[in-house]
Amino acid sequence: MRSLLATAAIAAATAFTVPSIVLAQGTPQTVQLVKVDVVEVSTGYRASKVLGASVVNEAGDTVGKIDEIIVGPDGKAPFVVLSVGGFLGVGDKLVVLPHEQMRTDGKKIVLPGATKDSLKALPEFKYAS
Repeated sequence: MRSLLATAAIAAATAFTVPSIVLAQGTPQTVQLVKVDVVEVSTGYRASKVLGASVVNEAGDTVGKIDEIIVGPDGKAPFVVLSVGGFLGVGDKLVVLPHEQMRTDGKKIVLPGATKDSLKALPEFKYAS
């Protein structure tokens, strides 16, 4: 009888110290983790190095400079803000293009089919306050 009481007392004492399974409350997480090839990514272009870079057309003519890279409101498609026209930052115009229109060729950023005039004809881009 004494050992039965001792066993019951030990069981009661450990019931409060043994961790129980905790279930998540609220909305279940929906984050999808994806493996990334870190070697391939490391050979890409860093935004800090691309900002201010010249953009050329297929003929090698400079048609603008990258002013900014913006992730779209949907969080997916990046856009590139180009500074076109002007001289030494005076009289330039900002235009925005989808990033996928640009290509890289070695260390050059190429916008196929672009001319200074065709870019100046695009609607002017203004940053939101």
